[in-house]
Amino acid sequence: MNANAVRVGLRRGWIEFRQTWGNRQDLMGYLLPTVILLGVLSFQRDAVVAGISLGATSVPGVLGMTIAFGGLVSLGQLMVTEREDGTLLRAKAVPHGMFGYLIGKLVLVTGMTLTSIAILLIPSLVMFEGFTLGIGSLLGLLGMTVLGLVATIPIGATIGSLFTSPNSMALIMLPMIGLIVISGIFFPVTTFPEWVQWIAQVFPVYWLGLGMRSALLPDEMMTLEIGESWRHLETIGVLGLWAVAGLVIAPVVLRRMARRESGSTVAARREKAMQRVV
Repeated sequence: MNANAVRVGLRRGWIEFRQTWGNRQDLMGYLLPTVILLGVLSFQRDAVVAGISLGATSVPGVLGMTIAFGGLVSLGQLMVTEREDGTLLRAKAVPHGMFGYLIGKLVLVTGMTLTSIAILLIPSLVMFEGFTLGIGSLLGLLGMTVLGLVATIPIGATIGSLFTSPNSMALIMLPMIGLIVISGIFFPVTTFPEWVQWIAQVFPVYWLGLGMRSALLPDEMMTLEIGESWRHLETIGVLGLWAVAGLVIAPVVLRRMARRESGSTVAARREKAMQRVV
């Protein structure tokens, strides 16, 4: 590990994160989805599940979905875009440049994800009743956020390495939406057939939603979960396995991707991009 590459990567990531606050498109990316979600959830304030507002029961799952989306999709999209415009090739040309580049992207995606969580959670605490707020809840929220990012970001980097065009990243959205639907984000996963529940439990989206619900909702809500339990150990175990798998696979895939990058391949991608614009 090169200390200078780490410093450069941290600085680069922080600068890129600050720049998102001055970019209208990035600001809309922060605010628009949150406003839409809060608008939808506001219609659920009067509906009650186990004595708690239905809106409140949905917010933790949405927070888990936000972490999964940031780690699995946002990082992949950034890498594909910068692979096409030559940013990755320039990073490759600098000693330890790829390592510093990845550090920067980790900082950027983490900052964007934490911002999205804060923008959604703070208004939700005012709009909905039923959250369990305390030191334990905050520590659980922080722990699940860190574990979720560690579990998803390496996989997101791997996904970004496999695609060569921003348009091709749309292929990942359909399975992502499917996972969100079956993972208990907006309604209990126990309403699905058992075989669908098993599929949901393979992927991190379900476990991130479960972990967030365990941190923010009272224990009475466990009755709606599989096995009527928050299953803390299983949550840590599955997300830990995803983290280990990602940390093992991502460096291999990234090295192979970097070796294939050249000026001619970047030029070819730019030509295709210009043809799409025309």
